[in-house]
Amino acid sequence: MQPGPNPMTPVAMFFVFIFVVVFFCLISYLSSLFTGWYKLSKRFVAQSEPYGVTASAGPFFYTIYTRYWSHYSSCVRITAAEDALYFSVFILLRVGHPPLRIPWSEIQFGRTKFFLRQYVVLTLGNQEQIPMRISERMASKLGILERLPG
Repeated sequence: MQPGPNPMTPVAMFFVFIFVVVFFCLISYLSSLFTGWYKLSKRFVAQSEPYGVTASAGPFFYTIYTRYWSHYSSCVRITAAEDALYFSVFILLRVGHPPLRIPWSEIQFGRTKFFLRQYVVLTLGNQEQIPMRISERMASKLGILERLPG
């Protein structure tokens, strides 16, 4: 009778688990660098909760495009409040993605078209100039369409 495969020892399983967690955190952090989230977090980390009348969209069923047309699918919640726009990422992707609070005065609005679809462009940070493209449906739900020029 041939011996079966050697089962993984508990120590080996522990190291595989640690490797997977560290790798996942590294990918999350690198994506924040690539998309511009990390750059925005230098000035706009949310210190408080939204107040006043708010409208939220996401995280599910919405895709948000950032620099270089990279995207976050179904993992970012945007909340429009009287004072600012608030962004938060699903908790499992939080490494490198702290919640953001960007005042309305630091956001420029525009429109763009990509593959025959219309998007609302939010250019975040007067210094950082990080583009974020959201669908018109999401912009409508957040009340952003009223802020668009023209």
